[in-house]
Amino acid sequence: MTDTALEVRLASRPKGWPTEENFEIAEVEIPTPGEGQILVRNVVMSVDPYMRGRMNDVKSYVPPFQVGAPLDGGAVGEVVASNSDAFAVGDNVLHGLGWRDYAVVDAKHAVKVDAGVAPLSTYLGVLGMPGLTAYAGLLATAEFKPGDAVFVSGAAGAVGQIVGQIARLKGASRVIGSAGSADKVKYLTEELGFDAAFNYKEGPVAEQLAAAAPDGIDVYFDNVGGEHLEAAIETLNLNGRITMCGAISQYNAAEKPAGPSNMIQILAKRLTLRGMLVGDHKALQQQFVSEVAAWIASGELKYSETVIEGGARQAPAAFLGMLRGENTGKMLVQF
Repeated sequence: MTDTALEVRLASRPKGWPTEENFEIAEVEIPTPGEGQILVRNVVMSVDPYMRGRMNDVKSYVPPFQVGAPLDGGAVGEVVASNSDAFAVGDNVLHGLGWRDYAVVDAKHAVKVDAGVAPLSTYLGVLGMPGLTAYAGLLATAEFKPGDAVFVSGAAGAVGQIVGQIARLKGASRVIGSAGSADKVKYLTEELGFDAAFNYKEGPVAEQLAAAAPDGIDVYFDNVGGEHLEAAIETLNLNGRITMCGAISQYNAAEKPAGPSNMIQILAKRLTLRGMLVGDHKALQQQFVSEVAAWIASGELKYSETVIEGGARQAPAAFLGMLRGENTGKMLVQF
């Protein structure tokens, strides 16, 4: 093991779309774990849309990244030194200090994962935070029930691909997805079993959604916001429900984006619009893993990953690619 390693720092706060110049790759000494800590060599890390919001110096549900300090986020790695009875050298762990080659992690903030049960990458995707977001956001937040027609935006992404399949497996009458390319649309309908899907870049979302959902929709799982949200409000049936999970179409806006112009329909249709954060649904974790793992094992639920090799040096490029929609399924960085 060498004495130095790389970490990715926030060099400056982006204005609008981030660029490579907003990141700094720094060489640092490999840290030494203290009492109750473990040293982890990261194997795979996650890049996620919510990280864009943390680059802004604004108050939110999670503190902003600090300029000059390393970024953080979900990662899975191998324990290479341990000062904790809970972990042994060679254990694989899930933790929150990605964006670096090596991380000193408090043992209480690490979770042992088993590569023999599922590939390590899945603990950052389909069996991890995005998967639980999809599961809880559909079943708890949107209060999905069999027979509902469901529309999910960003449907080929890490969360969206799971939402649509869970809806199908739980008895949705129709599952519709939007995505940003013809290949992704084909993936949704031919691989994941969506009843209909459309490329939002090919025309107005409202027109394409109305054509895909002639009888309206009952649930909208929103990963995009903006035009998609307005179109969904237009198409929702009486007493429809919206899960507000994300708004990736607005994350890089230099100016405050306009809201939907048809909000009055929320009143007229008695719609429910509810925001969700995955951290509020830890009580569902065990049920989620049990049910989704069984679907994966049986082949009933499929997932995709887009893996970028190159570790810390390639993490900024992977993050920027994810914001541009270059991934199908979960975007990951392999060390």
